[in-house]
Amino acid sequence: MNERFAEGTSSLHRRDPKAKIIAATTLVTASAISNSFTVAAMTLLLGIVLFLLTGLPARLVMKRLLAVNSFTLFLWLTLPFTYDGISFTGTGPLHVSSQGVQLAALISLKTNGIVLILIALLGTSRIANIGHALEALHLPERLCFILLFSYRYVFVIHQEYQRLVRAAKMRCFVPATTIHTYRTFGYLFGMTLVKSWNRAARVHQAMVLRGFDGHLIPLSRDIYTRGDTVFLLISTALTLLLILANFV
Repeated sequence: MNERFAEGTSSLHRRDPKAKIIAATTLVTASAISNSFTVAAMTLLLGIVLFLLTGLPARLVMKRLLAVNSFTLFLWLTLPFTYDGISFTGTGPLHVSSQGVQLAALISLKTNGIVLILIALLGTSRIANIGHALEALHLPERLCFILLFSYRYVFVIHQEYQRLVRAAKMRCFVPATTIHTYRTFGYLFGMTLVKSWNRAARVHQAMVLRGFDGHLIPLSRDIYTRGDTVFLLISTALTLLLILANFV
């Protein structure tokens, strides 16, 4: 389990996860519901500033942004040609809508800004800390359990699936567009579910033997400080600024 964004000593790394969850939720919500280019540009600028404060390697963050922008690229290839509006250029049956271009640009700005904000605020905490912080914020306990256990065991399930695939290849299995291939992958998927169920039963039994009573006890506790209060006040002010900019 690689949590490279969570490794650091910046001021954002030291903030309490509860404060960062609240700040990320309010800032992202204020940006997501807005249709203003001013708000989108402010969101992107805020995301860049927060990213610089984290001191994270730019190369790693750029890889995440490239993955996200692969989806926005699809929007640029479709929206300008399919969105209704004033056509400013085109040839034959293809016309480029100015409203489509504006919408694609708006989505691109907001997407990159929101991703940078989430990386800077949530990516700088470990998933286990975020799960316990969500529980401390009184989110449904079962949802917090699902988040924590999914993060812990999705890699184990993936490793089990890879082991089954290797076993199939050692038996000379070669994927192809045939009924045999589809049936084999169906068996592999089914066996992965069966083994996951058995693994979950063993894990639950081991937890009960260690005294598990339905409550997860964190190995480390984050201490809420005065700096977290100041951080929340600043994030609240920035959220209000985004909301006010929506009416400009």
